[in-house]
Amino acid sequence: MKKMLLALSLSGALLGGSVTWAEEAVTAPASSEVAQAAAVDTAAVPDVAEAPAAVAAEAAPAPVEEEPKLDTGDTAWILVSTALVLLMTIPGLALFYGGMVRKKNVLSTMAHSFVAAGVVSITWVAVGYSLAFGEGNAFIGSLDKFMLSGITTDALTGTIPEILFVIFQMTFAIITVAIISGSIAERMKFGAFVAFIAIWSIVVYAPITHWVWGGGWLGSDGALDFAGGTVVHINSGVAGLVAAYMLGKRMGLGRESMAPHNLALTVVGASLVWVGWFGFNGGSALGANGSAGYALVVTQVAAAAAALAWLVAEKVVRGKSSVLGGASGAVAGLVVITPAAGFVTVGGALAMGIIGGVVCFWGITALKRALKADDSLDAFGLHGVGGIVGAILTAFFASPFIMGDKAPTDLMHQLWVQVEGVLATIAYSAVLTFIILKVIDLAIGIRVESDDERMGLDLSQHGERVE
Repeated sequence: MKKMLLALSLSGALLGGSVTWAEEAVTAPASSEVAQAAAVDTAAVPDVAEAPAAVAAEAAPAPVEEEPKLDTGDTAWILVSTALVLLMTIPGLALFYGGMVRKKNVLSTMAHSFVAAGVVSITWVAVGYSLAFGEGNAFIGSLDKFMLSGITTDALTGTIPEILFVIFQMTFAIITVAIISGSIAERMKFGAFVAFIAIWSIVVYAPITHWVWGGGWLGSDGALDFAGGTVVHINSGVAGLVAAYMLGKRMGLGRESMAPHNLALTVVGASLVWVGWFGFNGGSALGANGSAGYALVVTQVAAAAAALAWLVAEKVVRGKSSVLGGASGAVAGLVVITPAAGFVTVGGALAMGIIGGVVCFWGITALKRALKADDSLDAFGLHGVGGIVGAILTAFFASPFIMGDKAPTDLMHQLWVQVEGVLATIAYSAVLTFIILKVIDLAIGIRVESDDERMGLDLSQHGERVE
């Protein structure tokens, strides 16, 4: 309880309860019995035999722990994975989102992903990495690695250079911020967006990353998040939903056509995102090993299953299976499998993909209507809903066949830990996103003027347009 309350006190939102693993074996009595037995045996041995045994014990060298060593195979794989994850944002997400907006807003929408890569690269090396992975407390890292201070070319994270781990994690921060732009497309000031992502990447993304992956309280409680179900997808989806509420609906929504201007761009973008996701999930194994290989297989299976499930659901509900639906379904499957990619079997991935495809289809249709928010490109419906579903299903499908002795043994306990992570991420991200946007709105405003919105953001914000 104390951990949960302290974590959410950062945002002023209090949630109940935190639990910790209770897996410590009671070893003291056994050790005592062994010691007593040894004493009895020693007493039974003649004194002549005791001296050599004692000398031998003193002469035996203490076991030396092996120092971590650089593995060139692991390093090569993470180098490739880093490039693949960046590919997911630029050009992948830029094209995926850019094709779904109206022609007058395509450049401004793609610019959101492009500028996210620029802004977050700077905030990450300056302070984000240190707050996420620096030695701090259970809730936030330290500033010991400000501007990557102390990270030499010889410093290692596991079997890869730490400086490589820095940029690999940077690409995760970049795409998290870029995903949010799907909720605010066609109506947010470009300058306000830049200010928002600069602050949000430090104040929201870095602490939650620390909670899960940087030695923080959720990771210590045993939360399973292999590649970013909470850190990336729930976090960005919830932030996007809050931003959509604060900006209000697009002018003419429900009265004017908001049809995508070029779905070919969207399909190409979705395809690049799908390919890049192999680096996203496979690279999270931090090595060229069996875990990475399995992560690739389950990622492919879940994406394929979700795409097919979405197409079937769309056929049943709407009478036709759309190309956009297939692309969206594949993304939904990729999102759902992300927290579980290193923990589940192929059968688990198949089930998660089918469930994720159907639930995310519901998320962008019925749930979207119920929420009454203009989540322009369904960042919450795909990433928020998919992340929540994936995080919870991970508790059910985490398999000893993949995880061995590290697999959870108490389903209800693990389910609570997963739910705890979901709730904490939702609360912290929602509250802090609201505060950040409110401050920026008071300072410079967050929504473009009506005339600028009618003209289109390409011209009004950038002085350019697509002919």
